[in-house]
Amino acid sequence: MRAEHVRIVLVEPSLGANVGAAARAMKTMGLQRLDLVTPRQFPHPDATAMASGADDVLEHARVHASLDDALVGATRVVGLSARQRSLSCPVEDPRAAAAPLLAEAEQHPVAILFGRERTGLTNEEIDRCHRLVHIPANPEYSSLNIAASVQVMAYELRMASLAGVPVAQPNSEWPPATADDMERLYEHLERVLHRIDFLDPSNPRALMRRLRLFFGRAEPDHNEMQILRGILAHVEKSLPRDASRE
Repeated sequence: MRAEHVRIVLVEPSLGANVGAAARAMKTMGLQRLDLVTPRQFPHPDATAMASGADDVLEHARVHASLDDALVGATRVVGLSARQRSLSCPVEDPRAAAAPLLAEAEQHPVAILFGRERTGLTNEEIDRCHRLVHIPANPEYSSLNIAASVQVMAYELRMASLAGVPVAQPNSEWPPATADDMERLYEHLERVLHRIDFLDPSNPRALMRRLRLFFGRAEPDHNEMQILRGILAHVEKSLPRDASRE
């Protein structure tokens, strides 16, 4: 398992103790890359205490000012969600998600997102994911501590690794588009759709969410993403000059 290619990303964790417990859960299953997005308590004595020997994971943890920064270079992103979403990417259980993640991680970085202790991931953060992972807990008491969720996912990754996951064969000669590549594409696409009056100005997110799902299923490579950007740039060039951008 290319452990260094698997990023465990905690988005705005509130408690240092949970960060430490997550680090311990990771190390027991052979994971080492911990990324924290604007943590409230880190570094913190509670994190060190709960890590219980996984100090090296904490020491090398990367702290980011935004989720964008945490996802730079990742070619596959999955997010843990405790509830079903009305319009979202495909949902898998941890076991089904583990093997494809590891196969991708043999070649490229992947990221697994865990949301806030109380509210989880926002819809906008879910939009950044190729897949959602739902842990099928007891429906009468489905609340899982964030470190427990990390442990479940880390265990399934470990078991998939021990089973011998085959290396994914590239779909093309080009590397996959990364999460940051795709985010720039979506920003460009939304700007052009606004300029040609295609987006509903009162609710632009509805269509953009569907387009994100479409491109997420397609999983374009870097060259295909560049072609799409080139098309958008050519459309922009043919439009009347936008005085608001001058």
